[in-house]
Amino acid sequence: MLQTASNTRSATHGKFIWCELMTSDTRAAGDFYSAVVGWKVNSIQMPDLPSYYLFEMGEGENCPGIGGMMNFPPELEGKLPPNWTGYVAVDDVDETAKEYVSLGGRVQREPDDIPGIGRFAVVADPHGAVLCIMTPIPPENPPRELGPEDRGNVGWRELYAGEVHEAFDFYGKVFGWTKDHDFDMGPMGPYRIFAHGGKAIGGMMTRPETVPMPCWSYYFNVEAIDAAVERVKANGGTVVFGPQSVPGDSWIINATDPQGAFFSLVAPKR
Repeated sequence: MLQTASNTRSATHGKFIWCELMTSDTRAAGDFYSAVVGWKVNSIQMPDLPSYYLFEMGEGENCPGIGGMMNFPPELEGKLPPNWTGYVAVDDVDETAKEYVSLGGRVQREPDDIPGIGRFAVVADPHGAVLCIMTPIPPENPPRELGPEDRGNVGWRELYAGEVHEAFDFYGKVFGWTKDHDFDMGPMGPYRIFAHGGKAIGGMMTRPETVPMPCWSYYFNVEAIDAAVERVKANGGTVVFGPQSVPGDSWIINATDPQGAFFSLVAPKR
């Protein structure tokens, strides 16, 4: 039975739990994000992968993980640009994948197990924006979780949607996200801020013409935006928008890393 009723879902269903970079050069990308955001890069052994890297924040052996990084697998090399992808926790990957399809979305990679980690699938919404869904296996000794405002963490998620109202309706059904409020952007339409468990976690808008296709983007927390801009430029990245002030007394930039992956930064001060 598809889990479409909110009272049948756990508190973690619909929660963003991970962010992953697929790139053409893990060494160069690791050096770049370490310099720009402040992450540590640690390699781990993953089943069926020659190398997988963790982006971590803090000190010690059990410091919080922000996300992961891997080189393109051979079957995808040259077919996709470097990119960041978010993972959303769901109670049942197979059922959620079926629900994606029933509501007009697609399954890009069928549900599969990662031994010791969980079960995942790669899915696209009806407009083509891609996410990963996962039912994780709880670790025996979980690291401390960073808060949404902590430096280095993912501070915001943003969907450039095919059409914002249609997209919000889709994700509300699949993940149980709710409307927090709208910000009026005039001719560009509303910026819909959405919540999980009553807390605002991201926004979505109808994509502008400058964005070639519907997609998700991820904002990483830094202390001050101007200093971060200089680090991006000094380490071979490109700022494509900003700095720009946004509601909530924050400053943002959109940028690409030296390999071409799109990412964003957010800070509480200029």
